Amino acid sequence: MGLGAAAVIGVLTAIQARINGQLGTRLGDGFTAAVISFGSGLVVLIVLSLVIPQGRRGFAALVAGLRRREPDGRRGIPFWMLCGGIAGALSVATQSLAVGIIGVALFTVGVVAGQTVSGLLLDRSGIGPAGVVAVTPARLVGGALAMLAAAVSLAGGVHAPPVLIVLPFLVGAGIAWQSAVNGRLRQRVGTPLTATLVNFIGGTVVLGVAELVHSFTVAPPPTEYPAEPWLYIGGVIGVTYIFLAAALVPYTGVLLLGLGTVVGQVVTSVVIDALWPTAAAPALWQSLLMSSLAILSVVVAAVPWRWTRGGR
Repeated sequence: MGLGAAAVIGVLTAIQARINGQLGTRLGDGFTAAVISFGSGLVVLIVLSLVIPQGRRGFAALVAGLRRREPDGRRGIPFWMLCGGIAGALSVATQSLAVGIIGVALFTVGVVAGQTVSGLLLDRSGIGPAGVVAVTPARLVGGALAMLAAAVSLAGGVHAPPVLIVLPFLVGAGIAWQSAVNGRLRQRVGTPLTATLVNFIGGTVVLGVAELVHSFTVAPPPTEYPAEPWLYIGGVIGVTYIFLAAALVPYTGVLLLGLGTVVGQVVTSVVIDALWPTAAAPALWQSLLMSSLAILSVVVAAVPWRWTRGGR
């Protein structure tokens, strides 16, 4: 059940990446596209938080937690729990800047590698809401297979600036950390809706500042915008999958959430790139092999293998 829902998150992530990448390409400005995506999601979350009683209770709990001091002097909700939006901002900005060039599949495998490494470290350190999660041999093998899937995507060479290859890896590491932070915040405020709202407030602020700097130092923002409505739904999709991730991570742990997401994300990415390829997208054989390895990595990491002595 949890892994199936995580796969849905992956499907939504791949679709959002392609939409934001196309919007960035059409505008000729990835930063503006990222602000539109995150800003529209923030508007949706503000409305939901005002209308739904759960949202109002969660916001009240957030304010109370920020004001409260524990006996040891720490805040009830520490500042670092409010910083998940930084990773979200990096993710959406990279989608807008890179996916229109390198394709969804190549973006995805970079994210897979980053999620795998970061997820193992975060689960072992106990930063996630599930506490310290043991790094079992099966999880290590599953992580290695996910890394191999990422390596396969690069086997045929990549005709794109190196920074566009490195950024998805950083996005993957950030997504794993974002899931852990949002899950911890969700425990404190009692609802994933408020945790998601905080994520989008922080991300919108970060992207807004980045857009201002870009406008003054590189180029002014675009004056003409595409008319197709579907180019502007990336924010709503982001609200949906971040909300789901915050709700799921206490039950799955950071690594399994990330690996479950990989299945839906990679398979959807392969389909999107096959139907709507970009100039630097991997070859079909690479995409299919990568997809198979990613799914195998989830199976190995998620199945509760039982090792017995003497084969019994």
